[in-house]
Amino acid sequence: MEEQKQWAELSNEALLEEYKQSGDKELKKVLVMRYACLVKNVALKLRGVYASFAQVDDIINEGIILLMNALDKFDLSQNVKFETFICKRLRGMIIDVARKQDWIPRSVRRHMREIDEANGQLYTRLGRAPTDQEVAGHLGISVERYQAELAKTALCNVLSLDMMLDENDSDTLVKKLPQSDADAQPEERYQKKEMQKVLRDSIAGLRENEQVVLSLYYQKMLQMKEIAKVLGVSEPRVSQIHSNAIRKLRAAMTAYIYDT
Repeated sequence: MEEQKQWAELSNEALLEEYKQSGDKELKKVLVMRYACLVKNVALKLRGVYASFAQVDDIINEGIILLMNALDKFDLSQNVKFETFICKRLRGMIIDVARKQDWIPRSVRRHMREIDEANGQLYTRLGRAPTDQEVAGHLGISVERYQAELAKTALCNVLSLDMMLDENDSDTLVKKLPQSDADAQPEERYQKKEMQKVLRDSIAGLRENEQVVLSLYYQKMLQMKEIAKVLGVSEPRVSQIHSNAIRKLRAAMTAYIYDT
């Protein structure tokens, strides 16, 4: 009882150091309770990745098991914060679960791979991002067919970018706008809605692979290497797709700002 009172006064780092020295099972329970919020936060942040085949509570339970194992495996001498260590492992666990469940439909994945390969080969040959006509020609299909395939796959729910336009999300592409309509003047509310509409329309006009990468990066908050792992392409290729998409969106937003 006295020990538990002392533990309550210690920081997470101090508790973890004590646990690594003593291996006390009761202390481990205290640490699990303290770090459980991290498990929940990661599970909620990445729920868009697994929402179609798993419940949040199931992922949290798996995360707690992973947390318990991580407490034993964590090496204090590595000079890495435990929070960083466990969050990375939790993200990896969720990505592995998603890959096994094949949360992206096979048709979407197949089209993405074919188009990615065509874009990569053409980019290497041309030294620039290829046009739709060039990609369609490389694939041996008409431009209309190519664009139709992109349109069909873009309808998939997993490609939704609605959260990127969430006015309460400070990490989305719509930044520096009023936090609530009640706090904004009429002209600010109008501008906000117009900017969101322009951005939404611009995103809808992007290629399918660009929409996928933006969705995973901004909505699902995955890192570039994690996106590459999920989609089965190289990290440089993901970075290239992301850069092309952002360039197009920036050009669209810049044109809107200067034309209004």
